[in-house]
Amino acid sequence: MKIGILISGRGSNMVALVDAVKSGEIPSSEVAVVISDKPNAAGLEKARDRGVETLVIERRGRTREEHDAEMIAELTQRGVELVCLAGYMRLLSRDFIHAFENRIVNIHPSLLPSFPGLNVQQQAIDGGVKISGCTVHFVNEDLDAGPIILQRAVEVKDDDTADTLAARILQQEHGAYVEAVRQLATTSLVK
Repeated sequence: MKIGILISGRGSNMVALVDAVKSGEIPSSEVAVVISDKPNAAGLEKARDRGVETLVIERRGRTREEHDAEMIAELTQRGVELVCLAGYMRLLSRDFIHAFENRIVNIHPSLLPSFPGLNVQQQAIDGGVKISGCTVHFVNEDLDAGPIILQRAVEVKDDDTADTLAARILQQEHGAYVEAVRQLATTSLVK
């Protein structure tokens, strides 16, 4: 299974996926390309250090559809079968979602459907929940609303800040994302 990973920042989930593919934990797979919309994303160097091709595709004043069309072309040219969003901080166009329908996955730092969108750890603390976590889900046209693949729970402690909770959730994200993609690589869900 050829995987394309989209990032915007540090790329820690991308690193977890690339390393799991290289070790065989995610079997019969290859990370074909890592694409960032930000030229200074720290994850680009981490991907290159692991021998993965990287591309920067900036928006540069183009519409979302024009930007996404360039990404679709690059992913298609490389035979990408599964697109993994790993800290990719832009909404995808309808065209992109349809080009890779049921073949785009995302990791979100809450137990969806609770707390979609941004600033989710602060939402969890403000909401008084005792359990938060992360969700790996398929991407559809609705924000953080696609079918759930798997979730991991994390306790919300009384003295948590958004940053301390985010750090504990991130520790769970790496394993959860690897497990979800491993499941997809070993089943016929994405082919």
